[in-house]
Amino acid sequence: MIKKILIIILALMICTFGAYRIYANQNKEVKMTDKKILIAYYSYSGNTKAVAEKIQTVTGGDLFEIETKVKYPSNYDEVVNQAKTEKQNDVRPELINNGDVSNYDIIFVGTPVWWYTMASPVKTFLANNNFYDKIIVPFCTHGGGGASSTYTDMQKLAPNAKILNGYTSYEKTANLKDVENWIKGLNL
Repeated sequence: MIKKILIIILALMICTFGAYRIYANQNKEVKMTDKKILIAYYSYSGNTKAVAEKIQTVTGGDLFEIETKVKYPSNYDEVVNQAKTEKQNDVRPELINNGDVSNYDIIFVGTPVWWYTMASPVKTFLANNNFYDKIIVPFCTHGGGGASSTYTDMQKLAPNAKILNGYTSYEKTANLKDVENWIKGLNL
């Protein structure tokens, strides 16, 4: 009888421990407690902002919205034309705040893809900060053309940073699980 009770108790302990491990793995956040993380992003339509917020949920990093002093037009066609002109002339619009990356180890940099590269405000942000010995983790949203040269262009503007594999999503298709899996795969 005692032997049966001990076997039952042992079986219950094993089941409880197993259930706890499953629960813990399902609810585990990707926290990089030894790294200071910034999530800087420019978002025209809200798609890039949505990805930035998912990254913040996963990492616990600080959010920084890149904002221009002069707002872009609300008319889509006007924005498309302005973005094309800015790309052709390498325009870097003035920002409300250039941000400060000096206290961060890892900087997630997010942008919509405009004319096969990052939006001009992100160029300004990258050009106006010192990324020496920093890790940049790029992410972008697009309307059909993919990341194009966005990530390689970021490397050109931040040559002293280590650029990791980016996350690319079509418009509003990013989901939290995909973002979490991408971040886990970076081995930060």
